[in-house]
Amino acid sequence: MLFYIPQKGVRKVGFTATKKIGNAVKRNRAKRLMRALFVQNAENLKDGRYIFVAKAEINTLPFKVLQSNFKKNLQRAHAFKK
Repeated sequence: MLFYIPQKGVRKVGFTATKKIGNAVKRNRAKRLMRALFVQNAENLKDGRYIFVAKAEINTLPFKVLQSNFKKNLQRAHAFKK
């Protein structure tokens, strides 16, 4: 899940995973995955505030599927530069 607020000159990012994801190891893995996906796409993104919220499926899906879902969420939020 993604929350995006466009803001010129500001790029802030937050990653969160609730206890619904699992224990601390699973929550940290989920945040690491989201962070890695963000870094892959960071150069193509607009300035603004991004908040990524992990869902329970994040630890069971293959990385390729996570990449495509991540990009779809960013496209829906109109966060990519043109």
